[in-house]
Amino acid sequence: MTDAAVQFFLKKTDNWLSRELNLPDNIRARIKSLKDELGIMRAVFKDIDNQREQHNQIREWIQQLRNVSYEIEDVLDIRAYQKYARENTPWYHIGSRIGNHSIADLIEGIEENLENIKSRKAAYDIRFPSHRASTSTSSDYEREGIAPLYTPEVEIVGVEEQRQELASWVLDIERAYKVMFVVGMGGSGKTALVKLVYDQLKTDFDCHIWLTASKSVNSQELLSIMLSKLRTETANSPQTLQDLVSMLNNYLRDKRYLIIIDDLWTIEVWDDVKYALPKDKCSRVIITTRRGDISSSCRESSVDVYKIQPLSFEKARELFERRCLFPSATGTRLWAEKILKRCEGLPLGVIEIGKALSNRYKSESELKKLHDSLQAELASSSGQLSSIRRALMLSYDDLPDHLKFCFLYMTMFPDDYSVKRRTLIRLWIAEGLVEKENGKEVEDIGEKYLEELMERNLIQASESDFDGRPQTCRLHSLMHKIALSKSADENFCTVWKDPKGDISKKTRRLSVQSTEFDMRIEMPCFPRTLFTSSFCLKTAPRIGSSLKLLKTLHLDGASVDTFPKGIEKLLLLKYLCLSNTRIKMVPVSIGRLQHLETLNLKQTFVTSVPDTLTNLTELRHLLICRYNYDRLQLLDEVNGFKVPTEISKLTHLQKLSFVRADSDDRVIQELRNLKELRKLAIIDLPRDSGPILCQVIQSLRNLHSLSMTSLKREETLKIQEINNPPQLLQRLYLKGHLEKMPRWISKLHDLVRLRLKQSRLRQDNNPITILGELPNLLELQLLDAYTGVQLDFEVGTFLKLKVLEFDQMKELTVIIIDEEALPCLEKLIISRCQRLRHIPVGIENVTQLKELHLGHMPPHFIEPLKRNGSMRQLVQHIQKIDSRNHHGALEDLS
Repeated sequence: MTDAAVQFFLKKTDNWLSRELNLPDNIRARIKSLKDELGIMRAVFKDIDNQREQHNQIREWIQQLRNVSYEIEDVLDIRAYQKYARENTPWYHIGSRIGNHSIADLIEGIEENLENIKSRKAAYDIRFPSHRASTSTSSDYEREGIAPLYTPEVEIVGVEEQRQELASWVLDIERAYKVMFVVGMGGSGKTALVKLVYDQLKTDFDCHIWLTASKSVNSQELLSIMLSKLRTETANSPQTLQDLVSMLNNYLRDKRYLIIIDDLWTIEVWDDVKYALPKDKCSRVIITTRRGDISSSCRESSVDVYKIQPLSFEKARELFERRCLFPSATGTRLWAEKILKRCEGLPLGVIEIGKALSNRYKSESELKKLHDSLQAELASSSGQLSSIRRALMLSYDDLPDHLKFCFLYMTMFPDDYSVKRRTLIRLWIAEGLVEKENGKEVEDIGEKYLEELMERNLIQASESDFDGRPQTCRLHSLMHKIALSKSADENFCTVWKDPKGDISKKTRRLSVQSTEFDMRIEMPCFPRTLFTSSFCLKTAPRIGSSLKLLKTLHLDGASVDTFPKGIEKLLLLKYLCLSNTRIKMVPVSIGRLQHLETLNLKQTFVTSVPDTLTNLTELRHLLICRYNYDRLQLLDEVNGFKVPTEISKLTHLQKLSFVRADSDDRVIQELRNLKELRKLAIIDLPRDSGPILCQVIQSLRNLHSLSMTSLKREETLKIQEINNPPQLLQRLYLKGHLEKMPRWISKLHDLVRLRLKQSRLRQDNNPITILGELPNLLELQLLDAYTGVQLDFEVGTFLKLKVLEFDQMKELTVIIIDEEALPCLEKLIISRCQRLRHIPVGIENVTQLKELHLGHMPPHFIEPLKRNGSMRQLVQHIQKIDSRNHHGALEDLS
């Protein structure tokens, strides 16, 4: 981790030195010299990183050097602040804490500090272990895999269904050769599950072998072990990798084999091993790994992936009781259940905490003490829960440097908090954690970072969108506690929960999780990030002088009515979020934040922004809207904002929502120059704006998401004249009357979601005929979109559609689904279709359908679907069926 920290600051230093900060030559040279020192530190850290928890002297020395890198960051940021402040002289106060700092004096202090650290190292004779001696992590990899191999079958709980599924896969004879990646986070029971199947079925094969890959074993070593175990005769002299592949291939040819590769960590090992395995005779290979990115990189048709699921609470309790008698007294039982819920179905957590309870904790007070001290217990490398820490930290230690900071950023959020995917990525970007690559947008690189962290089973999806992408994500509760301890060790962030708690002068990021925080307090540090989610400020927020170096200010849900006073002083600010607040106006002074990249005012009362906003030429995300939800009326009306007169200056804008067009074509014309726009949401479009709107849409070639809403419910959207629509468009939302179905939509081959609302298309403009050919459409919403009486879904159309919704189709009486139509449909929603006689004809043939949701439907539609209803047998295959009545009550019909 220290290596990652220094690498981060090395890159940052390069970026600063390459920018014009008016640095005198001697200062620039001294900063470069300090940068070179950081480079030397990083080389040392790479050799000793795995040993630092075993050598207290080295650990303390590294901490001191890390602090030097933070001091260098302070110098660079203070210098940048001074430069930008002088450029805005009316607002620059030479008497401020930052203004009084002399860069030369600061550098001199750092140089002196660095020399003292070197001297102390020599004085105390701090010695580094040799590179080959760094085996602590390797032994952790090997230790983790021992227990599952020797766990008695009777002690393994909750895997009966998974065991049967995996055994069926092994015995399936449809394909001659198959590979299965069994994927799950550390401690999830991968090895134990596969061992059960292996022991059960290994004698059905001509030869079988269990191999443990682990982190320390390379391809040649693994193949050599495989050969020695398979062949009884002693091999001759050591073979090359090519020899081993050839010998194994010859030996296994014409044999039916079962090979287990447990605990795989690198794709390179599998890339070599697979060539030694002949693909015939119904042979099977099972690979366990916590790195789903390895399995996803294998695109062969012979490769399958099985993801381990967490234990249900009932099964977790059963496993827990194998280790510890579950308390019967009410108080102790409640605390035991709270502790068990923290395990979130992770078998290793259940087992180890069960052991701890059986050895020591019996009374209610002792159970409460363990519950409250879980983080401290998991932070210890030698405590009674140290095996959980070791198992989960292995995945963290395996991360490349650029992902370690991104992972630790999750500790800014409270335990069990689900953060929106896009919000997380924007925060990473604002912090400089996403490395720029030529030809790629940083948002796309951030998406890849998150995808890899999720595939490595470090971050989990909380909610997923219709296309499988996570909408929100979180950390497993035990992982969160371990990550918090790591974050504290590395001084990555400070979590402030106790109003009486101190804020360290070394604090870089401050996560406020208390209602008692006052932004005006003077801190002994200059934090770069102030983050809070849904907390109440006692007073109107005011920017204190210690916050002037902030780059990220996230005040989602704060109980405030106005922008923080002094916001114009945050000259380095890149990210500002005041969503879900009562703010009504944006101050003119917002125009001084010239480095701002994200301004998020969603769910506020802001309806316009000052013209000074166009000074923010680095702005990438401008998000201002307010949704008005009404579950009973199924409303989702949205209020937007009036854009400044010269918004075309914001040429880096990627997301702009929701813009009010009103009756001013100038607004639409201004959008033409925003060539980088990926998401555009524009409302209150008058009928006459159609021609110019069509021209503008055609010019925005990078659009991925487009939302257009007419000025009034009866107003027509004139959008027929788009001959060359943006080919990257994936999401399209149209709200307003359509005289006919736009033909250009059929050209959107990348379209995955389409919502038509209040379109009121007539029978002779059936939207199904045009939309059915879209090759990648996954979700279709028809909301008051069609006035015809019948809809037919024919064979060969909507081949990938997963979600289909009908709402307020007032004239619709029958829906017909041909046999073998809608082959991928998983979710069907029908609401307020009062004339619809019954469920779609042919629904019994939609075998993949998992959910049927009904809303405000009449009794003649609902009654036949109940358990003894006349049409019940047609929906027997659907796992979840529910109905919401006119009062909002939900009835389960499953």
